[in-house]
Amino acid sequence: MMESQKYAIVDLETTGHSPANGDRMIQIAIVIMKDWQIERTFTKFINPGKAIPPFIQDLTHITDKDVKDALPFEAHADYIYELLAECVFVAHNADFDLSFLQAEFKRAGLPKWQGKKMDTVELAKILFPMSLSFKLGDLAADLNIPLANAHRADDDALATAELFICCWKELLALPQLTLEQMHKRSFRLKSNVSQLFFEALQIKRQHVTGNENVSYYRNLAICDGRKQHTSQAEIVTYPQTVAEKTVLMAKAMPNFEERPAQFEMMDTIWQALNAQTECVIEASTGIGKTVGYLLPAILYAQAVNKKIAISTYTSHLQEQLVEEELPKIEKILGTKVNIAVLKGMQHYIDIARFEQCMAYADESYDDTFTILQILVWLTKTETGVLSELNVSGGGQLFIEKIRKMPDEKTRGFDFYEQALKNSETADCIVTNHSMVLSDLVRQTPIFTQIDGWIIDEAHQFIQATMQQDEVVFSYTQWKYIFGQIGTMEETALFQQFSQAAKKRQQVPMQSLQRLDTQFIRLQRIFDETVQRAVLQMQQQIKSKQASSKYTLFLEDVPLAKEPLLKVSKLTQQWLDLAAEVGQIFENNIEQLDNNELYLLSEWHYWIREMKMKIAEWEEIFLSPQTENSVWLEFDVRSVPGSLHAFKKPANVTPIIEKVLAPLRKQASIIWTSGTLTVPGNERFVTRQLGIDDRVEITKLQAPPAYYAGAKAFIVTDMPDIQHVSQDEYIEAVAHTITRTVRMTEGRCFVLFTAQEMLRKTVELIQDSELLDDYMLFAQGVSGGSRMRILKSFQKFSHAVLFGTNSFWEGVDVPGDALASVIVVRLPFSSPEEPVFKARAKHITAQGHNSFNELSLPEAIMRFKQGFGRLIRSSQDKGAFIVLDRRITTKSYGKEFIKALPPIDVKKLQLPELLKELNHWQK
Repeated sequence: MMESQKYAIVDLETTGHSPANGDRMIQIAIVIMKDWQIERTFTKFINPGKAIPPFIQDLTHITDKDVKDALPFEAHADYIYELLAECVFVAHNADFDLSFLQAEFKRAGLPKWQGKKMDTVELAKILFPMSLSFKLGDLAADLNIPLANAHRADDDALATAELFICCWKELLALPQLTLEQMHKRSFRLKSNVSQLFFEALQIKRQHVTGNENVSYYRNLAICDGRKQHTSQAEIVTYPQTVAEKTVLMAKAMPNFEERPAQFEMMDTIWQALNAQTECVIEASTGIGKTVGYLLPAILYAQAVNKKIAISTYTSHLQEQLVEEELPKIEKILGTKVNIAVLKGMQHYIDIARFEQCMAYADESYDDTFTILQILVWLTKTETGVLSELNVSGGGQLFIEKIRKMPDEKTRGFDFYEQALKNSETADCIVTNHSMVLSDLVRQTPIFTQIDGWIIDEAHQFIQATMQQDEVVFSYTQWKYIFGQIGTMEETALFQQFSQAAKKRQQVPMQSLQRLDTQFIRLQRIFDETVQRAVLQMQQQIKSKQASSKYTLFLEDVPLAKEPLLKVSKLTQQWLDLAAEVGQIFENNIEQLDNNELYLLSEWHYWIREMKMKIAEWEEIFLSPQTENSVWLEFDVRSVPGSLHAFKKPANVTPIIEKVLAPLRKQASIIWTSGTLTVPGNERFVTRQLGIDDRVEITKLQAPPAYYAGAKAFIVTDMPDIQHVSQDEYIEAVAHTITRTVRMTEGRCFVLFTAQEMLRKTVELIQDSELLDDYMLFAQGVSGGSRMRILKSFQKFSHAVLFGTNSFWEGVDVPGDALASVIVVRLPFSSPEEPVFKARAKHITAQGHNSFNELSLPEAIMRFKQGFGRLIRSSQDKGAFIVLDRRITTKSYGKEFIKALPPIDVKKLQLPELLKELNHWQK
């Protein structure tokens, strides 16, 4: 019987990240664990011998006062060194804690600590691959681990110990097959977790349990939760009166407040579904829009035994609907709702393809790590939708290879086929706009059996259509594919593939040589064609601005057709040859080993990628562009590397009408969103959606009391944006933001319309050091995705978030986390932005005024959405501050003010604003 392992779970708080630059420890906590039981704990404040920076005090709530009487690290060094002896060192991000500790040991004159380490970040990423975040606080919340004071070493170390125990239990719950596959790969990981996998496997082998909730497909264990919900409790009839609705809702929600607008929305939808008509509902924040459409839709589907489809804009909203809103409806109805979520095919995993990738011997660390995550995920996922996985940037490349593709033959069990099957028997299908739009080109449309449509986030249907019809050419993507395929001389796929073919003596040698020659020629002609295009573009820009980034419309660049056609022809010839060679190889598929099967599937994969690239090339450079706008973008500092070409529709209405024509014939369509109208141009959105002007727009607003906590301020002593230099305006903006943030103590969104102005403002604020005790998060500067920046912002009480376009809408910051929104400029699109320019041109060509028909309404929509970030519940309190004086000096300014809910709007100078905010804060 081997001696059971001892673990030391360690957490440090420090003045910063670098001991070499003088950063020191301020607190240490160690939890000693044996046999998965905590034996003892050790925790001490440490005197760092220097001041603790303000942002560290804000993060840890450890002040200079807390450490004033503490001893320096040297006083505890021997004891700590002893404590760690014969233990495995465990920490959340072990590299940081261990290297910091080693530096402190060295300073105290002790030798380097020798031992094994395990990192709970690495472990948690593998064992909880669907977690949205792997920060300790977020994992603790997900796994119900108590963590009262995050970023305090004592609480963090205990939480890390609990997380470690959760990881161990999770390992023991995995099927033996999965554990074996994981253990085999675990030696490539960065910390010593293979030991843990081995122990779990030993236990599993001794106590084989037959009732694992998995089924086995080929050589993989897959979750067996793929059950059809059949739930027929008694059908609830639609509550016609206010009293009936109140009784039904209050039964499920103890603190239910009656919202007249929500009830009106339900009735409008119920009537439209029964009459098979189209309707438009603008439902502002605060009326309970989602429950407002889900309840009548589901009751209608159950009453008439027909299908309802709900379409949202993003996958995130789809998930929110199913995970947060649907349970409310099930509670109200007292029954399970038979619902199916349907996404585009490429969202799902291709299991056979994944198995082939696993069989390949030569994988990178990122591949190994992602395979481990997927092996665990397959035992948990009921959908097979790859976006459930939270993988690293490097892992993303692996994910791309295992997506389900249209021309792949389905072999055995398939998640996408299952989703289609589920949708056939569901009362309600939840899908997204792009899925609805692609039904037009699908060989067998899947939305023919639907009786009623609810299109949520309806204004985004326009954006989705643009994205759906967008075609992009990227020079670096072409070069990447060329590099992946390679020639006979290069160590890439073609070399391996031709060696395997030679070994089997299946493919004639001259076919392989022809393929190689053709490929070398294709690359040369492609490069020459692009170089020629770059020269022509550079000639066009000689007289233009001194910036390094340029945008040119294709019609303004005289590209010669001949070389463009030649690239197309050569690619086509190579593709035909490559397919032929692949076919010969495949004819002997019974004799191929795992490695050869992998090479064959890789070959097919890159042929498919190449087909997609040549289709884009022809679409952009060789097709007539009557209804589209095509432009080129590049940076003169890196050509041709930075070269991109884009094609987007200038007018989406005909595309939307084409998609909806068959749906309109057979179903009612309900369009809804928080923002669907603009003062002075009521039909701006509905006309783009091709909705008949006779269809009435129902506008539902939350009661005035909902906005009682909101005030709007217009700062009147800002310089006029059109009469001063950009630098001067930025100085005034930075000054105003700094003063406002200090007065509201942070918790502030600052919304810009251009990335460059955002960057310059943030740099100026950082240089001034006036907000040094605040955490500043800036889109495009801080790094990380929009959701990540938002999460970080919410962690700090003294924080400011600087965002551009994507932060104007669809971002939720509930409660106290947001005290003010500052609008730096009215959100007009830049007149030089290519899509905008093309749309404006299209409107002008029809004899209309593009400012009134496009520029102004679009800006007002964004402005309304910007305000929507501020008040997300009737308890919220917040200031909406506009710095752009045009709102008071231009005739169109009052249209923006009209777009706000009924709240107090004050025009005042900065000193008065600061007094107001100060008074209001108190």
